[in-house]
Amino acid sequence: MCEEAIPVPRALKNWFIVHFIADITFAVPLFILPEQFLTFMGWSAVDPITARMVAAALFGIGTESLLSRNSTIDSFKTMLDLKIIWSLFAVFGLLLGLINGLFNNIYIGLFLLITFILFNILWTYWKIKISKLR
Repeated sequence: MCEEAIPVPRALKNWFIVHFIADITFAVPLFILPEQFLTFMGWSAVDPITARMVAAALFGIGTESLLSRNSTIDSFKTMLDLKIIWSLFAVFGLLLGLINGLFNNIYIGLFLLITFILFNILWTYWKIKISKLR
């Protein structure tokens, strides 16, 4: 069986849609109202240009998740690599922020950290699972 003929599990396609919704949910306010949104999220200092660059990354990754949900298994493997790398470095960045006391509201920092840890576990699980589909 050639690699393109391997079906992508429906649950993984659904997780890509969930990821699109999560990314866009944060990207829109981060792009349109970065100061207000990040102040609400507990940031004490906000650089709107950097915030909009992060929003652009969220738009890009989230939109590609939606667009690629019906792609080949190879496309999913590539996207999973990107999602694993992105979420892992987000975990490191959030950990540093928490360790250095950069969150006005530690619960929001912990929520974000846990969210990225869970996404990293999810994407790693799926990467391993679909790598075994041969």
